[in-house]
Amino acid sequence: MHDEFLCHVTAYGICGGQRVGVPLGTYRAPTLALALWWMRDRASWIAERLDPHPDNPLFPPNSIAPVADTVPDVPSVLRAWCGDDRQQERVAEELAAGRLVRIAISDDTTEYELLAESVDALRMQRFAHALSTPAA
Repeated sequence: MHDEFLCHVTAYGICGGQRVGVPLGTYRAPTLALALWWMRDRASWIAERLDPHPDNPLFPPNSIAPVADTVPDVPSVLRAWCGDDRQQERVAEELAAGRLVRIAISDDTTEYELLAESVDALRMQRFAHALSTPAA
């Protein structure tokens, strides 16, 4: 069983003709349940910032405008992922098995990526790599 998980959230876009990543958060979760909670929390956090409620007093009147129907609806996809118990179970199974989980959602300018992986699996990979690499 994998007991500790490293979770990351990153936004990727193009700047100066190059793909760049902007870290939006990292969390070292001591349990699988907390890793899943953190990933859902960050997905909800991104969705709320991309698609805030128009009546939110933090935004001046008419400062929020709808996007075209042709633009992928990242906030809706993230909210749906958070509420889908089957997908959450699948992520839990993958993490518990020591596999990397990557959830990536894109709109027309940005890719949002949620990653989680077992710290134990990372250690085992490093150890196996060290054993297979000849000493200098």
